[in-house]
Amino acid sequence: MVSVTECNLAVASLSRPLGLCHRARFESVTPSDWNRVFPATPVRVINHLYLVLFPPILTTLAADFDVGLPALGFAMGLQAFVNTTMQLPYGYLSDNYDRTLTLGLCLGLGAIGAGILALAPTFEWLLVGQVVLGLGIAGHHPAHFPLLSDATAEGARGQAYSVHGFAGNLGFATPPVVILGVTALPGATWRTAFGLIAATGAVYGVVACYVLARHVSDEVTRPNPSEAEETDDRATATSRRERALAELRALARAPSILALGVVALIASTAFWGITSYVVVLMEDGYGVAPDLASLTLTGMFVAGAVLILLGGSLADRFRPGPVLAGAYVLVGLSVLALASMVVPPLLAVPLAMLAGSAGSMGGPARDKLADLLSTRTDIGRNFAVITIGIMVGNTVAPPLFGALIESTGYRETFGLIGAVAVLAAVATVGIVVRYREEIALGAGVSSGD
Repeated sequence: MVSVTECNLAVASLSRPLGLCHRARFESVTPSDWNRVFPATPVRVINHLYLVLFPPILTTLAADFDVGLPALGFAMGLQAFVNTTMQLPYGYLSDNYDRTLTLGLCLGLGAIGAGILALAPTFEWLLVGQVVLGLGIAGHHPAHFPLLSDATAEGARGQAYSVHGFAGNLGFATPPVVILGVTALPGATWRTAFGLIAATGAVYGVVACYVLARHVSDEVTRPNPSEAEETDDRATATSRRERALAELRALARAPSILALGVVALIASTAFWGITSYVVVLMEDGYGVAPDLASLTLTGMFVAGAVLILLGGSLADRFRPGPVLAGAYVLVGLSVLALASMVVPPLLAVPLAMLAGSAGSMGGPARDKLADLLSTRTDIGRNFAVITIGIMVGNTVAPPLFGALIESTGYRETFGLIGAVAVLAAVATVGIVVRYREEIALGAGVSSGD
């Protein structure tokens, strides 16, 4: 079991913007600092909420803006593309300047983007809102994992990552419930719901930044000093160009992390294919009522939150590689069953929930693998690589699968999604076999052997 202190540190890390954190850093951070940071924990919920505003109402958006699924897929992919390209710039801002500033930009731009979506008069303005929203979402991810890694003993790290993922799944599960609840009110539309979400994000951003600026010490919110090894050319780089080249050379010396980033890309492509189009599959492919189809998305993420906690325990109790591969196999088989179009509608809904949630069980195992394959000085950058892989999959999946649905239909498209999930499992096995010595060495170092 994870101790209370470990859980507090894990949950507190959800509120932190980008940046690296090393074990020595935590020795001087007092429990009161973490207690003050704790009110900012909804940052991961807010950002994941922004990621899935469109999927519950794709049919409505298509009708209101007179566009097809490929166009809306492009809009979702555009947000993910901006998110991907801004990962490292936000990391540089946080690592070299100020984390409160990074968090403020993240939450401020996210709220503005959601507000633009709520007011968008044309599809072109909808695209503008997606760009601004992507600029906001990009600011929060890579710091969480180094914080969790350094705050938690190796034997409990999988469970700590599962707490981190649990909050994200709550964010994913929120939009269908909020949109359905708000639109049930007289005179309210999806625009009303988006406006409420934007206002909530803005108010939360002000409160979170106030807490960090006034009640958390600079030692927590300011960047960490460089701790690169003396033999590392990053320590001697004097210009931005030299630092960038040194980072690229260091990354090239970590093929295992690049390979894990590719697995994250493949798995993310399958995940976002399911997430983006499972509602329309339920409506058009299986004849499920629109309200129930929309709530399928919420059920999927609630189930995913539970499976993340299970996955954390499994990752700590067993080796992370088999846990991750097994989760992807379960996703692939579930999606292939849906693609057969022979499942009764009453069973299609729970099967869709399983297809979209089973991958969450592998999240803590993937994060633990990345941790084991990293040194302490590279862990933040390496988790950024994993995040970039995830976001590239998010960029590719919506336009690709949206176009395929319109050109070939649901059976073929979801059959391909299932095959992609199985490919992620095969690639995971390949990485575990190829880098088994590195993984074993990382486990020994983390446990102090």
